[in-house]
Amino acid sequence: MDKMQDAIKLLKVYNQDHIIKLLNKLEETKKEELVEQINKIDFHQIMELYSNTKKQIIIKENKIENITYLDKAKLSKEQKEEFDTLGEDIIKSGKYAVVTMAGGQGSRLRT
Repeated sequence: MDKMQDAIKLLKVYNQDHIIKLLNKLEETKKEELVEQINKIDFHQIMELYSNTKKQIIIKENKIENITYLDKAKLSKEQKEEFDTLGEDIIKSGKYAVVTMAGGQGSRLRT
């Protein structure tokens, strides 16, 4: 019963009273399963992550540059491997870039 009380206390702290009402309606085995799950949830982390979604992000570097176009179909196998390795290294080092590209021939847009 301690686990149940811990779960209820936790739910009250994080304003999850609707789950408490649900607990009271469940049969005993389902109630125990849900209590186990509730006690494993890190509500503090969830609330922190949620509150971070509301923070304004300040981008320190706001640099947009054009890049040259390379047709992947025209690259040699070695060039493709070189670009794959380069990309993997950049990702592993924590550096990245955002690129927006148009694809296809606009057939969906009827142009």
